[in-house]
Amino acid sequence: MRIAIPERKKLVYEARIAMRWGDMDAMGHLNNANYFRYIETARVDWFQQLGCMANGRGAGPLIVNAFCNFYAQLQYPGEVIVKLYASDPGRTTFETWATLARADAPEVVCAEGGGTTMWVDYEVGKAAALPDWLRATVAD
Repeated sequence: MRIAIPERKKLVYEARIAMRWGDMDAMGHLNNANYFRYIETARVDWFQQLGCMANGRGAGPLIVNAFCNFYAQLQYPGEVIVKLYASDPGRTTFETWATLARADAPEVVCAEGGGTTMWVDYEVGKAAALPDWLRATVAD
């Protein structure tokens, strides 16, 4: 199943991640799980920049689904540019989207993915309303 990234989205963060030899699989390309790891790294770095790290206290983000479409192999050595986008803020959720490209060929999207982020009250374990500052951050 292919999930398309929407045209209407807001670029919120960009990360450069060096591929490591150990990130490769037996086929000589980036292991599929590491595409998710790179998206996660960019998303967590963005959350940290915003000051809303998941720490089990108060309220914060929780990923409730994730997907990735693979288009071209990423192979060591090199750097990956992960562009993180946000869209569709709802009462308790918003969408995040990501593209992955080699730094030496940034116009070629090798993979794209995303996930739904829910704002959660960690202490009660339930969804909570998105804070106004976060809604403004992710709205386009």
